[in-house]
Amino acid sequence: MRYITGGIALGAALALGGLAGAGTTATASPSPIPAAQTQSLYAPSALVLTIGQGDSAATSGVQRAVTLTCTPKAGGTHPDTRGACAQLRLNDGDFDKIVKIKEGVACTREWNPSTVTAEGVWDGRRVSFEHTFANPCELKSGKGSVFEF
Repeated sequence: MRYITGGIALGAALALGGLAGAGTTATASPSPIPAAQTQSLYAPSALVLTIGQGDSAATSGVQRAVTLTCTPKAGGTHPDTRGACAQLRLNDGDFDKIVKIKEGVACTREWNPSTVTAEGVWDGRRVSFEHTFANPCELKSGKGSVFEF
């Protein structure tokens, strides 16, 4: 939403600048900077995270979904952006380390699967992650703060 608002403000500023300069005879006009030359100081880190009921992302219905942006600062619709970004940084963006079921947790052997996914970019690298927990107990134990929403 910020980009749309910024684009509208930029367009309005350019239009007003064009109207103010309409009465002058100057012929020089600034050339726009191509988008390919725009660079950031940080590698992008923006993800869409989902939790669904089912044994795979292809067959499960998405129950909850959030966005998570970690660079240059934590943001998105995730309820704990700072905590989730900290856990990802601590594990170098390795989701397999994040979804480990904690030692000593006893869960039943029921099959009531939940699938978590992460799609997007982490530290400039494309991410497509999927993990299925056997039941809600395993999900609760292994989702970490990244999938806590």
